[in-house]
Amino acid sequence: MGYGGSHKDAAKQLGRTGDGGVDGVINEDRLGLDRVYVQAKRYRPDIVVGRPDVQGFIGSLVGLGATKGVFVTTSGFSRQATDFVRHLPQRVILVDGPTLADLMIEHQVGIRISQTIEFKRLDEDFFTEEQ
Repeated sequence: MGYGGSHKDAAKQLGRTGDGGVDGVINEDRLGLDRVYVQAKRYRPDIVVGRPDVQGFIGSLVGLGATKGVFVTTSGFSRQATDFVRHLPQRVILVDGPTLADLMIEHQVGIRISQTIEFKRLDEDFFTEEQ
């Protein structure tokens, strides 16, 4: 998505499964002047991320002195979780499974083209007379 340029230090994994904190950090620019902290949850579609998980992430952001975060899940977020982030001094974006899939397709991350379909249309200019 253009964060941190194309150098190898644009992002760094911080946590592991079950850490309860921050999973990674992304530099917003090549110099790392501002950072976006990331929390990721890989859940089944029927299990949503609730407010307690989001609050825990916010607590980690506060502890790091961070102002920006992205919480990503393969499932969805409860209404309480989405309502909670609306009134925070920190800027926190919640990315659910469908949005994540759209972003992956848009930025061609973790995807592979399996079929290309070619559509043809009539070239009307081909049949016009030009003198």
